Amino acid sequence: MKKVAKLLTFLGIFFMSTLQSYAAIGLPTLNVGMKTATSTQEFTQGVQILILLTILTLAPSILIMTTAFIRIVIVFALTRQALGTQNLPPNQVIIGLSLILTFFVMSPTFSKINDVAYQPYIKNQITQEVALSKAVEPLRTFMFKQTHENELALFVKISKIPKPKTQIDVPTYVLIPAFVLSELKTAFKIGFIIFLPFLVIDIVIASILVAMGMIFLPPTTIAMPFKLIMFVLVDGWYLITKSLIEGFIS
Repeated sequence: MKKVAKLLTFLGIFFMSTLQSYAAIGLPTLNVGMKTATSTQEFTQGVQILILLTILTLAPSILIMTTAFIRIVIVFALTRQALGTQNLPPNQVIIGLSLILTFFVMSPTFSKINDVAYQPYIKNQITQEVALSKAVEPLRTFMFKQTHENELALFVKISKIPKPKTQIDVPTYVLIPAFVLSELKTAFKIGFIIFLPFLVIDIVIASILVAMGMIFLPPTTIAMPFKLIMFVLVDGWYLITKSLIEGFIS
């Protein structure tokens, strides 16, 4: 996290200083256009640029789906729903907190990618293909630790590839959907456990209201303060965050 913060601070200072230095001479403009290709090579380069832009557009989604973000954001969303507070905390807070915790959990993986792939590549010690292959390995190691055997076996069977003997034999395109499915399964298991105490409070409040003849009073209106008090007393956000992080580290 400290490395990321220093990097962002450096980029911000560099960006501001660059703007100030170019303010006197004016900033250049960028024109994007289309023209008729005069050769097969120009057409191929245009297709390659189009494919690259498509990959860059999907890259954030692909990166998020291969990290701890899935489990964290789903658990926080289910916790908010169990509390019955509707849009509190708001989506921006939940997603922001989930991203921060994701960077915290994934920092050892990102550091390893930086050491074995990115730094050697920018120093021209390895080629782009080698850098990409080395960058995938730490992510694969992380995903294998969180992927269940049943989900992995399912996608191995569907892809109709030979039964892998080791983790190296499992293709990445098979590992990613198995990891996503495993994270969804784990997140909903955690969400079910979180829901149970709040469900008990709802049932108790509803039973009391029915016994008192207050049928038309919504039980959720009376139950929500009790759920909030219980959640605050047990320090719920601390316990949930601790459990999520320890689930990835262990």
